[in-house]
Amino acid sequence: MSALTDLDRLLAAWTPSEDQQAVLLERYVRFAAEHGKASLEKSGGPVHFTASLIPFDEDLTRVLLVFHAKAQRWLQPGGHVEADDPTVEAAARREGREECGVPVDGALVPAQLDAHELGGRFTCREHLDIRFATRVPSDAVPHVSDESEDVRWFAVDDPVVRAEVGALVAAGLAALRSAAG
Repeated sequence: MSALTDLDRLLAAWTPSEDQQAVLLERYVRFAAEHGKASLEKSGGPVHFTASLIPFDEDLTRVLLVFHAKAQRWLQPGGHVEADDPTVEAAARREGREECGVPVDGALVPAQLDAHELGGRFTCREHLDIRFATRVPSDAVPHVSDESEDVRWFAVDDPVVRAEVGALVAAGLAALRSAAG
């Protein structure tokens, strides 16, 4: 399966959690149809899809964030879909391993779509991010990557989490709890 075929499958199966997510889903589907394979490539233009991951510990009380060197903010790990990523989910899984240094072997659950403009230190103009939630081992010891200045576990209700990625954490927790039945 190609990453583009996977993207089409993923978007067709996506269940928006709210009106704003439904509007983004329509935009994502249109963008993928109009731009094809280039929509997944950093070199495909200033706007393209990215994949990210919000890693929770096993009991869903902590979340693992990276202090992104370019953005200078605490964020979830994520980034561009690479040519050798067979799926968007594989890209999110790879980014989580690369940026956090922890095993990302569990199920990934679609959690949120987020289109965000970039400025200053970025060469891209806008990322159409596809965000997944997952659980990683609670005893996983994170490691800082070249793209980050720090990586750390935070309580899900920590003020830093609420300020930086609060909506994503809420969406991730809801998605994981829903998937668990």
